[in-house]
Amino acid sequence: MSKHLFITLFAIFGISTAAISQSNLAQEIGIYAGPVTLQSDFGQRNNFDTNAGNTGFGIGVMHFINFSSASNRETFFSEHFKVRSDLTFSRTTLKHFGEWVERKPDGVFAQQLRNMHGSSTLVGIGSQLLFHPIKIHDFENTIGSFSPYGSVGFQVSYYSAKVGSHLGDITLPNVTPGKYLTPSDGRAHGFSTETGVVLSATAAIGVQYKLTKMSDLMFETRFQMYNSDWIDGLNPNKNLYTENKYNDWQVWFNFGYIYYLEF
Repeated sequence: MSKHLFITLFAIFGISTAAISQSNLAQEIGIYAGPVTLQSDFGQRNNFDTNAGNTGFGIGVMHFINFSSASNRETFFSEHFKVRSDLTFSRTTLKHFGEWVERKPDGVFAQQLRNMHGSSTLVGIGSQLLFHPIKIHDFENTIGSFSPYGSVGFQVSYYSAKVGSHLGDITLPNVTPGKYLTPSDGRAHGFSTETGVVLSATAAIGVQYKLTKMSDLMFETRFQMYNSDWIDGLNPNKNLYTENKYNDWQVWFNFGYIYYLEF
């Protein structure tokens, strides 16, 4: 990620934090971690082995703007919405799974697929708008209670994709299937070891548990759709290989801890 992007993001965060500190808004901080699965061009779509095998690990830190805790005024917005910012890291190792890898007899195509491997590393920063159907004040004042929520948002991510083969030079036709050697989307092949910056839309559902007066536990499932099909390093030419329909996307399963800051 470029130096200018980092400077811009941290400047925005600094200005936002300064503005909050001068208002009656409350803040919360937290951390979460859990498995992530990357839905990509590695493996067969809608296949259990693919979903289970191409699973990595993610971790994140979060910051909430709480419009309710530090205010005695109750409005629908302040009692049901929060703004959350996230800084995340995830890494997934990737292989081909499914029908084409397991086909019998064991031909050259299956062997080539089975020996391909890759990895995807992502560092992201973004924001979400959370909606709590239960009033936030009621949840905060009741230890042992639960508060479900849903959220939508966006994220800017830096990705690093690596692709290779245990058979040798991945650019050779006796090593890699032809669909991945065909030029695609401005690259020399349908694969690319590269880094870049992408945007993504996020949507999540989750639940918070009131552990103490000043802390919560959290479980969340988050979906993240990227505006690129190169996150995993594979993107066969969509004009020739029409089964390659979708950009890469990711699912997070997060367990977290949230702490309420006092002013």
